[in-house]
Amino acid sequence: MTQNISMDEPAAHSSTPSADIKPRRILSIDGGGIRGLIAVEVLCEIEAILRERHARPNMVLADHFDMVAGTSTGAIIAAALCLGMSCSELRGFYMEGGAKMFEPSHFYERFKYKYKDEMLSAQLRDVFGADTRLGSDKLRCLLMLIVRNSNADETWTITNNPHSPYNARSRADCQLDLPLWQLVRASAAAPSFFPPEVMNLGGKDLVFVDGSVSSYCNPAFQAVMQATAKPFGLLWATGPQALELVSVGTGLAPHRRSELQADDVNLLYDATVLPGSLILSSVIEQDFLCRLFGQCRHGLPMDKILGDMVGMPAPSGDNLFSYVRYNVELSARGLQQIGISDIEPEDVQLIDSVEHIESLTRIGKAVAAHHVRPEHLI
Repeated sequence: MTQNISMDEPAAHSSTPSADIKPRRILSIDGGGIRGLIAVEVLCEIEAILRERHARPNMVLADHFDMVAGTSTGAIIAAALCLGMSCSELRGFYMEGGAKMFEPSHFYERFKYKYKDEMLSAQLRDVFGADTRLGSDKLRCLLMLIVRNSNADETWTITNNPHSPYNARSRADCQLDLPLWQLVRASAAAPSFFPPEVMNLGGKDLVFVDGSVSSYCNPAFQAVMQATAKPFGLLWATGPQALELVSVGTGLAPHRRSELQADDVNLLYDATVLPGSLILSSVIEQDFLCRLFGQCRHGLPMDKILGDMVGMPAPSGDNLFSYVRYNVELSARGLQQIGISDIEPEDVQLIDSVEHIESLTRIGKAVAAHHVRPEHLI
């Protein structure tokens, strides 16, 4: 298969590329469990726009983007896209297998995790291939995944970038040899929902959990750093016409309680609410960084002070990339803004809301219809 980019030499680094240099393009997808269906519908619209623009009815997103990044459910989507899957095929994967991924665990296991991992693992092996490695030439563009190494208490950015020091073939623990399906499974191993994934690297068994349990549930800004920072070796040119970042969310689900009293905040409250609140904060922070240093073309308002930051210059005056952010707030107000008033927000806020797959699909289609425009894409 033909890849979009040269995997052998880093691109020349420049903030003012010549007019004949093809811009580099990054696609990033957030974590969010079954809410990944929202992102899938947005991606379907992006794919349709690109097919019409290039008059290529069979064009897939791997033909357009040079790197696809994802965390958790976003890792599933990213890996599938990098392998050349169309968005309609991806939709079918979630619609047909979404509920199967969340197979309840045995009652005696539920104090450890809510769902079994056998069905999810089997589906990932079936889609990605049991023998497909991260370094496989089946991947048509660069792939970036976020996982959490519990042994080292570290967040790892895993990529098939050949210039990464951890991908050197001389290393006994070369990450390119890791099974792709297992990496994706590790990125989607949400604590308390699924058991962790154990991978052997360099002769050592390491325990990995969901990449969302980090600052990179939204991996967009991390993808930009991977593409442009010197230690990673790619050194892609910067500037709004040289580098494009399209970031797709899976819905914001703030835990608002106007009736909350001080006595309600206890150990149980902290255990059930704080993890989600910290993940939500990190998603918003990554979005803010992208708007601050990139040239924002579209995005929901950040807050009453910042607004949407569209067209705002970077602190240095030079925007490093073009930026588009598609997302929705899964609240009554947020759903009304996209023309939906008959879906209860609580039904679609959880990452395992598999009984509301049809509602999530409707939300995704509405987000795409209200926000995705051809002029957003360079």
